[in-house]
Amino acid sequence: MSANALAMSWEEWVRHDATSLAALVRGGQLAAREVTAQAAAGVARVNGTLNGVLEVFDDVVADPSVDRPDRAGRLYGVPMFLKDLGSRLKGRRQESGTRLMAGNVAKDTDPLVENFLSAGLVPMGRSTCPEFGMTFDTATSYLGHVHVTRNPWNTARTPGGSSGGSAAMVAAGVTPISMASDGGGSTRIPASFCGLVGLKASRGRMAMPLAHSEFTWRIAVEGVVTRSVRDTAVAMDYLTRMPNGGTFYPMQRFEGSYAEAIGQAPGRLRVALSTGTWGRPGQCDPEVAERVRGLGRLLETLRHDVAEIDDARICDWDAMWNGYITQWICGRVLYQPIAETGGMDGAGMLAALTPMVRRHFEAAQRYSTLDLYKAMACNNVVTRGFGRTMDAWDLLLCPTLAIRVPEANGPYSLLNDEPLDGWIEKLSSACRYTMPGNESGLPGISIPVGFDSDGLPVGAMLYANFGREDLLLRVAAQIEAAKPEWFARTPKLSVVTPD
Repeated sequence: MSANALAMSWEEWVRHDATSLAALVRGGQLAAREVTAQAAAGVARVNGTLNGVLEVFDDVVADPSVDRPDRAGRLYGVPMFLKDLGSRLKGRRQESGTRLMAGNVAKDTDPLVENFLSAGLVPMGRSTCPEFGMTFDTATSYLGHVHVTRNPWNTARTPGGSSGGSAAMVAAGVTPISMASDGGGSTRIPASFCGLVGLKASRGRMAMPLAHSEFTWRIAVEGVVTRSVRDTAVAMDYLTRMPNGGTFYPMQRFEGSYAEAIGQAPGRLRVALSTGTWGRPGQCDPEVAERVRGLGRLLETLRHDVAEIDDARICDWDAMWNGYITQWICGRVLYQPIAETGGMDGAGMLAALTPMVRRHFEAAQRYSTLDLYKAMACNNVVTRGFGRTMDAWDLLLCPTLAIRVPEANGPYSLLNDEPLDGWIEKLSSACRYTMPGNESGLPGISIPVGFDSDGLPVGAMLYANFGREDLLLRVAAQIEAAKPEWFARTPKLSVVTPD
């Protein structure tokens, strides 16, 4: 596509979020085909450097109605990328960043993707993830070469993960919304590293893929990354639709509209602030901690009551980390049947896995059924501890990550080969604020709070009580209105400036 054939200039394109793009389509100023074609042109402009897109669906670019997005959906005509992990679209490849699933084509469409289509979103391709989503550095080697997804704010750094490809494309302005999922921070971390909005909903709020349930994989929740709070809210009105029998963990439906909720003042809230250790070694990076305290000061000007608390009182951190890490490692036994389905024996499977994933699988063999029951007992302790904390406070404010943005294919890459215990400690220490949300099931949202001394985004996170995504979105919208300069910023490398 030539520049003259574009529906609008790139400078105008990046000023639109998904809601405003869809309004142009609904009003007849743009056709869905024009919007999808411009997004495809955006991929061509930046993906050679960012490596965030594995595949563009050419048939969708030619005809956005191929997968039947609902024309009545509020986001009709807006293109998005499906993360190459988790919920699937029938007839499209999903390889989960691993040689064990190379060439795999989905036989069914999962409920969450049905909800994307109900919103009118147009899945136009696949975005990258690390192997099985097991870290926040989106680097793989399953394609026969090292494939590193990069951050558009600084291409030497990672965009985070495991939803790194989606975040890189949204931040670079290719499309304003894309699929994410979160088993340890994989929506919130790339949102933080790329200056985006990333909401992890409560356990049981979103439909799981057909092959999973909250019982077998209690820590994972899917969703989106966006450039605006309202896009996340509008998407939530569709993504929270639950098919009958579609959850092991039924949650009362939110009566109302998330998109309407963000226009309502949240009232005066009790906000607990913590930048503590949360049971992990080392301290939070001081620049990150200061940005979070800055948000605390802003919340005070917005007439909320903010107090810094002793993080030792939030929950039993020994139970938290014992339970979470056991679940994290034990789940890797599922690689064996995946390999067998692909015709691999045990030796072939181990040879196919990247080094740190292989070390996880080997470690999983050492756990017993009793270990899993102990982990579930730990979960009981953790959820009740967080419940007591959220009885005392309306919101819990903390950093999204304890670190600033690391290098791409750096210390958290699955391509490294080092002792597992040290790698897990390093990973969990960085993710000390996100992983407890997955173990407890609390909803949490990462929002941008400015930049560090390297000019890279910093994210802060707000937790609310179980089922209170509406409150998180109201407060996030209040912050966005007070500090618009923190949101929807255009990075150094984008569709506007691809070089």
